[in-house]
Amino acid sequence: MEQAITIAELRAGSEVDGVFACTRKDRLTARSGTPYLAVELRDRSGAIQARAFREADFLAGQFERGELVAVSGRVERFRDELQVELRSIRRAQGADPAAFLPTAYRDLDELDGFLEHLGREVYDADLRALLDAFLDDEEFRGELRRAPCTRSGHHAYLGGLLEHTVAVGTLAVEACALHPRLNSDLLICAALLHDIGKLREFELGAEIAFSEAGALVGHVVLGQQMIVERAAQLNGFPDEKLHAVLHCVLAHHGADALPGRRFRTPEALALQRINALDASVKGALEHGLD
Repeated sequence: MEQAITIAELRAGSEVDGVFACTRKDRLTARSGTPYLAVELRDRSGAIQARAFREADFLAGQFERGELVAVSGRVERFRDELQVELRSIRRAQGADPAAFLPTAYRDLDELDGFLEHLGREVYDADLRALLDAFLDDEEFRGELRRAPCTRSGHHAYLGGLLEHTVAVGTLAVEACALHPRLNSDLLICAALLHDIGKLREFELGAEIAFSEAGALVGHVVLGQQMIVERAAQLNGFPDEKLHAVLHCVLAHHGADALPGRRFRTPEALALQRINALDASVKGALEHGLD
């Protein structure tokens, strides 16, 4: 079913026949005692309330909140607000969540090019091999272009993870130029890998939601697992270099996650500060200062 009209274009009397994100679903009771179904439909242009007074229980069983739904109905005006009187609503098959979720304003091809450039700044053969194990993987690169960085905080849109990764990697390069004693290979490699666990942390549907692994384990540990898995595929990857990268990744939200609750390398400290800088500034630009 093709999207014929956006929510922003709906007018009283419009026919609705398309796919939308369902971001709220309630079974309510009218004053007459009759049950009815109340939902909120969204697309990138906005949101609208929708109601079903006939076969409410049957329709409610056809989908769940957080799914993409195929809808047919008619727009009516109720108490000076537009709402959709539903004829049918069911789980949409084969719809792409990317069509309904916010996306990065920056060009993803440009960001991808910056990522390639940053990867070439790692010269240590072992760390470069570890980084290339990810960057040479087309599936990984495709997931990175699509992934959000958070659900509702900074970079909370498709492509947000790539944008944040490039920003942190760029800041890492600049930090190494200002402080030449930093191990630039380690810091840049860790900067580009620090948030890869977010590829497993979220699921895309009507909204950005936590996966089971994301809710129970979190992206820091998931990222650690992914790095260990890739390193195991490289013959004889040095333990000391693996541990150095993991120390940075595990500490990028602060030293509390580390044994003794303290940074053991200046690169881990630098990554934590750089990550916080980009996240906090981007958050302030998007949501304002608290």
